Amino acid sequence: MSEAIEVRKGLVGVYADDSAVSKVMPETNSLTYRGYAVQDLCENASFDETAYLLWNGELPNRAQLAAFQAEEKANRALSPALLRVLREFPREAHPMDMIRTAVSFMGMEDPETADISDAAQRRKAMRLLAKIPTAVAASNRLSKGLEPIAPDPALPFCENFFHMVFGKVPQKEVIKAFDVSMILYAEHTFNASTFTARTITSTMADMHGAITGAIAALKGPLHGGANEAVMHMLKEIPSPEAAEAWIQDKFDHKALVMGFGHRVYKTGDSRVPTMKKYAEIMAEVVGDKRWMNTSAVLARVMLEKKNIHPNLDFPAGPAYYLMGFDIPLFTPIFVCSRITGWAAHVLEQAADNRLIRPLSRYTGVEQRPVVPLAERG
Repeated sequence: MSEAIEVRKGLVGVYADDSAVSKVMPETNSLTYRGYAVQDLCENASFDETAYLLWNGELPNRAQLAAFQAEEKANRALSPALLRVLREFPREAHPMDMIRTAVSFMGMEDPETADISDAAQRRKAMRLLAKIPTAVAASNRLSKGLEPIAPDPALPFCENFFHMVFGKVPQKEVIKAFDVSMILYAEHTFNASTFTARTITSTMADMHGAITGAIAALKGPLHGGANEAVMHMLKEIPSPEAAEAWIQDKFDHKALVMGFGHRVYKTGDSRVPTMKKYAEIMAEVVGDKRWMNTSAVLARVMLEKKNIHPNLDFPAGPAYYLMGFDIPLFTPIFVCSRITGWAAHVLEQAADNRLIRPLSRYTGVEQRPVVPLAERG
């Protein structure tokens, strides 16, 4: 009987549930959120509008957006207790471990932790959207021996994040590039971290528990950690002129080249052209084209010799580096964005819930008796 069971490793090609949150449209090769192509959202909407869209199904009007932004700004501050906890984190700890632990702590002190009604879950999602960037920025500064910078309720979401990390707001081109990256990273169907969040939610666990699990899944280099790995890879290459020989050496040794390939996209990640455009704008703003020139060589050779396209992490890594962010901060920035998609899926899973409990094909030994210790020698 076991031989007749088909096992799809990695759940490849398996449809686990219905979802109205996002889809990759094969006819246009576009990732869409609630029917809107992400490249259109990047050019004609903001991250705030995108977050509202993911949670509510439609883009907001001016009044709805203003109310959404006001609620987010009102929830940014961290409790004194959480700030004390952040100060106790080991300075050498990875920022993803810090934010995972911080979100878990937020769950312990949230007044509605045990309330999994839709209204309460939405309020908790908003608190997480507001507080996670504050915790990311604070833990980053504390790891360097610097004091955290309090959020500024007068600043928009993206500007406030730069304020909390660097103590200043950069020029509008940088803010736009960052805003675009946040839109592109906000949601991507049933990826590993999102499916983790839905699985946890299916047990009737709370919002904070689901997001904590999602963050743990996102840390891996085959998922969110890839943007960090891309930048570490680029820094290994001495110059754009050395890039082709470098990648050929990787081919010769069958080594993994980060930032390429995607299980969903076969003809190229639809998010890449938009992120590449804004990464190149960042290179112009900063006056440093080394990383984008090196990336161009790698992308060309990979396509010519392996017919593999880059994914979103490939241009996002150098874009964040050019913005001035430390490499270990790249994936926590991903968290600041993806909380929107995760929360949308938590809400959707809870609205029509069934415990996620797949089967496994057993390949171990057949049932056997236990031999008493005295007879085992």
